Amino acid sequence: MSHNALDYATEFSGKTALVTGGASGIGLAVVERLAAGGAAVVIADYNADQARTVAERLAATAKVVATPRIDVSDPAGSESAVTFAVETFGRLDLAVNNAGIGGPALPTGEYEIEAWDKVIATNLSGVFYGMRYELPVMAAQGSGAIVNVSSILGTNGFAGSPAYVAAKHGVVGLTKTAALEYAPQGLRVNAVGPGFIETPLLAETPAPEHEQLVALHPQGRLGQSEEVAELIAFLLSDRASFVNGSYHLVDGGYSAR
Repeated sequence: MSHNALDYATEFSGKTALVTGGASGIGLAVVERLAAGGAAVVIADYNADQARTVAERLAATAKVVATPRIDVSDPAGSESAVTFAVETFGRLDLAVNNAGIGGPALPTGEYEIEAWDKVIATNLSGVFYGMRYELPVMAAQGSGAIVNVSSILGTNGFAGSPAYVAAKHGVVGLTKTAALEYAPQGLRVNAVGPGFIETPLLAETPAPEHEQLVALHPQGRLGQSEEVAELIAFLLSDRASFVNGSYHLVDGGYSAR
């Protein structure tokens, strides 16, 4: 099967995608990539104004809409996002559980309990809640693909980020478990592990720390959101029809050390 420009523009035609955290960073790049591939895309984000702005910008050339404000750490938020997608476009074929937060930089023995709870609720429980409501819809259809956004810290440790590391490791385990459960019903569930990516989450990093992060990547730079989005698009596409329950790094060699 060849993949020319025509395939690229139509590979997701007739499919509906839900992207959490889709208003900025990696999520935004995914929204743009899926829309370019012909998908109808639903953006679910905590920043409803920004999500609406993105949807309005893309709506001229694609089917892109934004949900009302969604907090993925609240199961009702995830449920309402899935309901919105189905009510708007009639089905749900693709989902990218991407929304996440960073948390403070503190060692485990000093980490604030409240901060731990917030990071776990958003980065781990948020992915579970997403799949909790996405999977039944897809199973009823007999098809669907989900990509959960973990991190290189889903396989590596990182001093000062116990909650983030624990959550991202958990996302990988959740992904593998759901893939085993739903493969017989025609669903695929995979995860990606981005390295440090040039996103708004890193925009406020002081220059010396930024350079230290760059030095951790053998390619000598941080990644771009579009590079992660391209991997996610592949995993969601029929080109990855036999890729299931796996965790794919996109990290410029960070994890090869």
